[in-house]
Amino acid sequence: MTTLSNHVPDPRLITAYAEHQEGPLHRVNPWTKVGVVGALVLAVTVIDSLFILAGLYAATLLTYGVAGFPYGRLMYWYTLPLLFVVSVAGPLAFLEPGVAVGGALDTPVGELSVTWAGASLFGELTCRSLSVVTFTLTATMSTRYADIAYLLGRLLPRPIDQVALLTYRFTFVMIETLEDLVKGVLARGASLSEFWANRRIYARILGMTLLTAIERSERLVKSMEARGYNGDITLYGDVSRPPAREIIGVGVCYISVVVYALTAVYEVVSI
Repeated sequence: MTTLSNHVPDPRLITAYAEHQEGPLHRVNPWTKVGVVGALVLAVTVIDSLFILAGLYAATLLTYGVAGFPYGRLMYWYTLPLLFVVSVAGPLAFLEPGVAVGGALDTPVGELSVTWAGASLFGELTCRSLSVVTFTLTATMSTRYADIAYLLGRLLPRPIDQVALLTYRFTFVMIETLEDLVKGVLARGASLSEFWANRRIYARILGMTLLTAIERSERLVKSMEARGYNGDITLYGDVSRPPAREIIGVGVCYISVVVYALTAVYEVVSI
């Protein structure tokens, strides 16, 4: 197991699950997974009910487990999205008006308290973020790299598709460089257990990683140009059309989201 995969999704581990593991989602057409991801993003954007968002998140967690992936690893990988949620939704939870949950906290700028509306907003943003993260990881860990590369080449315009493919491949080099630097620091007796106490070491590691990445990227470009690279990475492969039942399932997902938006959110149609 790699050094950095505890709290950061490791593309090597994700690729290993996609290439060498067989589960129910591995047999689902990649186009279907892309369609469901789009429907999920649309759903978490328009749905404003905490109860429905929580149910949607529970469904993505169930899908992750059915695919045969470990929940323990997923809990560690939630570190980054939860950090984003806390940094964005945390302050908003104190600014929402309403009935306070418990007592107020005395601060130099006045009393602060979390209201029930603020707690609900925090829960909604958490469910939205974790639902998309969970299903995206599930789809990625159950789809072979060749299929992902083909989908990127078909869905993204040029040269964005080339940038995405090169970024994915270069991520492995970045992680290896960062791990080598971390091992070197630990071998010299440094401790990285506390971030604030070792902030200078973290900054040096990050700076050295960026410098090394730039240097390696320049060498990579020169070597690719020497081998005839002209701005196009040729992809050999094909992803077939999804079967009818999967197309119907994706269509039902989009129709359900649209119906909910028209009836519950915008109240255009009444049932």
